[in-house]
Amino acid sequence: MTQFREVKENLKMALVRANVLSVIFCLLSVILFSGISFYGRVAWAEGGYEFVWMQPELSQPWYFNYPYGVAIDSSGNVYVADAWNNRIQKFNSSGSFITKWGSQGSGDGQFFWPSGVAVDSSGNVYVADNNNNRIQKFNSSGSFITKWGSEGTGDGQFYHPWGIAVDSSGNVYVADMDNNRIQKFNSSGSFITKWGSQGTGDGQFSSP
Repeated sequence: MTQFREVKENLKMALVRANVLSVIFCLLSVILFSGISFYGRVAWAEGGYEFVWMQPELSQPWYFNYPYGVAIDSSGNVYVADAWNNRIQKFNSSGSFITKWGSQGSGDGQFFWPSGVAVDSSGNVYVADNNNNRIQKFNSSGSFITKWGSEGTGDGQFYHPWGIAVDSSGNVYVADMDNNRIQKFNSSGSFITKWGSQGTGDGQFSSP
């Protein structure tokens, strides 16, 4: 009976080892044959796989977690709305990291899912702070200047502002997603006009 138990335990251990080896083999196969590439702390997959984890973790000062919006200033610097990291990151035109700002919250300079970013001719940065239902304005170094907006359907209010753009005169256009409209402001955030409603007709929107 003791011999039978020992054989049974040895068989269990052998199966466990075989399962572990199978998992390792599968992971190596995915890395070798699916076209997954690693570069610094950025990873992407050409074969449709989603990046989960990388080892070893290389020392980069930046990485992304659902980057949504991107904008370029007159000097070629690139600003990225790093949504799930609740921050804005700034790079030069070659991709070298310059600076970053923001953290999760509702205070000045904090974000809750920043989804859009735009830059005016003076280098000021406008961020569509999606889940805080507001627009925030910063200088090119990330210092807070002003903000406007709150949750609602009135003029100057938002319900998940998603995209943002600035024209040559400094007017700011916001895609007010769940209000199905576009709102226009001056560079200080004063409301100018709005248009749109939910629908499929000309001038109507479905979650712009």
